[in-house]
Amino acid sequence: MGRSSMSSIHRVVCLNQVLEVIKRRRSWRAFEAKPVPRKLVEAVIDAGNEAPSGMNRQPWRFVAVEGEAMRRRLFDAAYPKWRKVYEDHMKNPASAEDAERYGRMEDPVYYRAPVVVFVIGQGAVNCALCCENMMLAAESLGLGSCYVYFGSLIRDDPEIVKALELGEKDEIYGPILLGYPKGEPEVPPKKPARVKWT
Repeated sequence: MGRSSMSSIHRVVCLNQVLEVIKRRRSWRAFEAKPVPRKLVEAVIDAGNEAPSGMNRQPWRFVAVEGEAMRRRLFDAAYPKWRKVYEDHMKNPASAEDAERYGRMEDPVYYRAPVVVFVIGQGAVNCALCCENMMLAAESLGLGSCYVYFGSLIRDDPEIVKALELGEKDEIYGPILLGYPKGEPEVPPKKPARVKWT
């Protein structure tokens, strides 16, 4: 491949907006206390809905939670599970410092995000692709996002199960938090990609 061809490829890669968004995306755990316009939330959900899925089944649906009362109930349902893991980590010197930092937060489960989007469905691979699309879309729209496993541990509350219309076989992926980012997120170092060419 000639030098001009290599230079052209380099320019395309360096100026590619999609690649830039992927590299810029971070998991935000602090959000501004202001609402997110529904048009932006809908755009994020639409991006998730465009994700690939086996046989184009799109085995997901979405529940977007904005109301303060429901967000409080979600926290009350998930926090005891988070607390147990926190207490276990505090006994482990290797993870106690991180646990202590999260333990000082007012809301270490949903981080007081103004929008919590539940991706509900069946099929982990398909729904994971949907979630990644959503987080990349959020970044491109100036929103912060975070995939929070503890936020899915809410099945003990019948009112939440009813509100989310959870069936026995339904799984919760995420949920994904959305909001305007506050402060600066930690930037974890990324290891170089391990690639074998054959």
